[in-house]
Amino acid sequence: MHSYDVVVIGAGAAGLFCAGVAGQLGLRVLVLDHSERVAEKIRISGGGRCNFTNRDVDPAAPHKHFLGDNPHFCRSALSRYTPQDFVALVQRHGIAFHEKHKGQLFCDRSADDLIQMLLAECGAGALGGHVDRWQPCSVKNIGISATSLRETVTSSYQIESDRGTVECAAVVVATGGLSIPKIGATDFGYRVARQFGLRLVETRPGLVPLTFDEQAWAPYAQLSGLSLPVRIETGTKKARGEFLEDLLFTHRGLSGPAVLQISSYWREGTPIRLNLAPDTDLPAALARAKASSRKRIANELALLVPSRLADTWVQQESAWQRPIAEASDKALAQLAERLARWELTPTGTEGYRKAEVTLGGVDTRDLSSQTMESKQPGLYFIGEVVDVTGWLGGYNFQWAWASGHACAQALAARLRPSA
Repeated sequence: MHSYDVVVIGAGAAGLFCAGVAGQLGLRVLVLDHSERVAEKIRISGGGRCNFTNRDVDPAAPHKHFLGDNPHFCRSALSRYTPQDFVALVQRHGIAFHEKHKGQLFCDRSADDLIQMLLAECGAGALGGHVDRWQPCSVKNIGISATSLRETVTSSYQIESDRGTVECAAVVVATGGLSIPKIGATDFGYRVARQFGLRLVETRPGLVPLTFDEQAWAPYAQLSGLSLPVRIETGTKKARGEFLEDLLFTHRGLSGPAVLQISSYWREGTPIRLNLAPDTDLPAALARAKASSRKRIANELALLVPSRLADTWVQQESAWQRPIAEASDKALAQLAERLARWELTPTGTEGYRKAEVTLGGVDTRDLSSQTMESKQPGLYFIGEVVDVTGWLGGYNFQWAWASGHACAQALAARLRPSA
């Protein structure tokens, strides 16, 4: 039987980072993952350059950028390991990076630089600590034995894997969510949570394109590939989301940053609202054109929104298919209103196949926000498997780093209290 202080299940962002920190704090760590490749989600994110954090993370107000049944749960971890801390690590490893927009930081060269950094951190064990990694290696079962010593109960875990049985004092579940199954996503973490009596918040795809009824979408399918800045919103009160971002038309519906962002707030059966010309006073612009132009409405509209959109839009009403000077004020007012307040109800999403994250997960009521330990002693959950979901733009990676760091610090305090 193999023996370690900690077994981390999942060799993704949160798991690798946690393992590296724990190894440097003197713990003997084993990382297990059923996939052959390490940190595949890092590798494919950000167009292969990985948007690894966001400068705008606000630990004092996590509800600004994070969703979950308790969006304040992540405050403690985010305040103790900040984007600045991770940037300092990236700089120590000599990785060049740049800010794209809205605080989003990307590797200049390749996401692989970040993966090599995490592996190097895992290889930098100290104080007798070290990190081993078994890949591919599936976990068949997690068992537990508890021994009572005076008034304290200590648990040890036995993990049955493809490569033998491992005994350890603590298990860290960093298996991610259900997003992008083609790179190995499974429900393993949720099954472990259920095995030990932890509650789960219902999961659904997040940061995902929205789809519409084929017949209803037919007039807009021809706009596939068109991108434009929009204001998008859905929901009401605390459940309301609003973004000013780029929208992308697809054959089946809508995508682009605006839609990925709003998808995390969207609920089935509810509408989304779009302003397709957020920086333009449409009624005033159309009124000026009516007073001075002989062009058709579509031509004037093409000065305000992309021409493909203008041509498609005017096909909806015969009153919009004429020279603008001949249009009634009412028709132009309706045109402006429809563009500025386009309300439509998606029929669904592209699902986990295209989702960048998974909403929901292990209920934070059963976890410590300080340590990530569950109500089952010695069992920890970090990263995306937890009911914490960030906005698009590096927020989810920062949660991976912060939750992994908090967990590693807690493990060292518990298992090496005298160090």
